[in-house]
Amino acid sequence: MGNNGSTRAARKPSGKPSRKKPADGVSRRALLIGGGAVVAAGTVAVLARDQVKRLWWQVPGIEKPRKPGELDYAGATWVAASEANWRRADRPDDFPIDRVIIHVTQGSFDSAVKVFQDPAHQAATHYIVGQDGRVVQMIRELDVAYQAGNRSFNERAVGIEHEGFVDRPKDLTKAMYESSARLTASICARHDIPIDRKHIIGHVEVPGTDHTDPGPHWDWDRYMELVRRAATAPPSPTPATSASASASASASASASTKASG
Repeated sequence: MGNNGSTRAARKPSGKPSRKKPADGVSRRALLIGGGAVVAAGTVAVLARDQVKRLWWQVPGIEKPRKPGELDYAGATWVAASEANWRRADRPDDFPIDRVIIHVTQGSFDSAVKVFQDPAHQAATHYIVGQDGRVVQMIRELDVAYQAGNRSFNERAVGIEHEGFVDRPKDLTKAMYESSARLTASICARHDIPIDRKHIIGHVEVPGTDHTDPGPHWDWDRYMELVRRAATAPPSPTPATSASASASASASASASTKASG
């Protein structure tokens, strides 16, 4: 702009005074631009304030609203795990969810529920699927379950336990496979997780683990096909709040039996 200004001044007839700048050295154009910047800054501030109001729950230490017993999966029953076996989080805003981890309990359905309610166990998964196909949710998907022995994987995964033993193929029932596949498809849809073996893995595939579940008898080809099929099925009803803990969840539970997940 300085060069253009000098050119204009040189073309003026001699004897005519040039236009003087204001005493303070600030031109009217600068004042107009400056005023516009102030207005723009004010607009940005208003937009930023409105965004904060919409996203207030993403501020560290502030959580999204939640209700006791609220389910993420409509086909489940809510039974709360001990708070010693998981930690509160705000996923996927603080940690993106990009995996589902498949576990096998190395025990009965009821014993798995019982140990996940035990603060001394120091581990739990979000869900347990029984051989009869029933599903219990014990931890919200918002939160981090101590499930895999790897902090990074825990923070980014939803875990599913399956009733049975890794060395007993008969424990992996048709009802369990189909129910678990519907659950996994629902999790993948909620969190935009690709349905492939990179993102749906066994506990044994977690780096640093000493676990072998879901074991050599877990039929991955069958399971992945069921998940893909479930993903194209009509959507499930909206999740609802569970009435109370299932009475059968703790019946016949063995205090000495530990779940492998």
